[in-house]
Amino acid sequence: MLLERGATTAAQLGSALGLSPAAIRRHLDAMLADGDVVAREQVVRGSRGRGRPAKVFVLTEAARVRCGTHHYDNIATAALRWIARSGGPRAVEAFAAEQVTALEERCRAAMEDAGDDPLARAEALAGALTAEGYAANASTIASGGQLCQHHCPVAHVAAEFPQLCEAETAVISRLVGTHVQRLATIAHGDGVCTTHIPAQPRQSPRAGAQSGNTVTTVRTDR
Repeated sequence: MLLERGATTAAQLGSALGLSPAAIRRHLDAMLADGDVVAREQVVRGSRGRGRPAKVFVLTEAARVRCGTHHYDNIATAALRWIARSGGPRAVEAFAAEQVTALEERCRAAMEDAGDDPLARAEALAGALTAEGYAANASTIASGGQLCQHHCPVAHVAAEFPQLCEAETAVISRLVGTHVQRLATIAHGDGVCTTHIPAQPRQSPRAGAQSGNTVTTVRTDR
């Protein structure tokens, strides 16, 4: 109803839905706590009576997106198709890499105190990605570590353009500091984006000094 009517008072909502003021308040309080609505003072044009103006409730942008009323995915897909026709696959790859640059910088700043251990960095990265809306978590498994992202903001577009997933995987690899393997993606129909972080082989300090930098390889499920 908020989507259809826009800014609406609690009294108007209660009347339309047949709910008591107390009941509508409970729903609105829950929606406020979840970040689905914001409350504002009602704008009254002309003279108004005494007392404070009533509050109106408006859907947040995040709630509007979940309602499926926007077509950002369609526009983004159309734009990438145009880029692919005009510049070819390399142009799409360049676009995807540029799109994740700002995300990488923000996550790197949030991981400053994570140290050098790839698994510890994966945990810090999960926290940074969660703050970005990816609902991520990291865990230790027998073969190393696992980073899971339970939300993907570009899943529908990435289903057609896996370069977006590849660019994101490359970011994870650079931020964690080792090669990683993408095992599953929401874009390809999986329930969660899963990235495997292989366990690091133990080596002596002398051997580590002689080996130099590790070459990072990124694999995807394409």
